[in-house]
Amino acid sequence: MNSILVDSNVLIDAMSPASDWYRWSVNALEEYADQHRLVINPIIYAEVSIRFDTLEDADAAISQSLLVREALPYEAAFLAGKAFVAYRRRGGVKISPLPDFYIGAHALIANYQVMTRDPTRYRTYFPKLRLISP
Repeated sequence: MNSILVDSNVLIDAMSPASDWYRWSVNALEEYADQHRLVINPIIYAEVSIRFDTLEDADAAISQSLLVREALPYEAAFLAGKAFVAYRRRGGVKISPLPDFYIGAHALIANYQVMTRDPTRYRTYFPKLRLISP
């Protein structure tokens, strides 16, 4: 079974019926859940969890029956650092590695696809990464 790392923007949109991306996100999760393993890592969990007041509320909303939780591999952290250096050399203004670099590197190292509604940074810094996006 192939695995897909689900970006936080898809999960946040799927929890937000008023979002412009709600329908696309819900449909994408439903479409791929039957035939693929949907995965999140601690970076994705952290980004989604800020919407909730307690750990219990976050855990209830971030379904473990739908999403498999994985640690971030050290190889991915190294690759994220290299992508961040390339970003800074291209004039990027952030001073610490962005979550997308960790997510993209994790997916690339693990040979996963990424489900995201915002593919630009992934395409730029991880051109070999397979994306599911609108």
